[in-house]
Amino acid sequence: MQERKICIVQVRSGARCMKRIVLCLKALGLGQIGKKVFLEDCASVKGLLRKVSHLVKEERDNV
Repeated sequence: MQERKICIVQVRSGARCMKRIVLCLKALGLGQIGKKVFLEDCASVKGLLRKVSHLVKEERDNV
């Protein structure tokens, strides 16, 4: 069975955001504009993405 991955790219800065939003970015492995990470498609990652959806762009892959 293939593992579903999500490619997440940070497109906006978290500089003027609340601290919990910045901590969500750190938990996703982001922190700089343009940084790209590949994470597995699970409920915990989806919850973090929901909190920072205004700062990131999401692409789904079947890698």
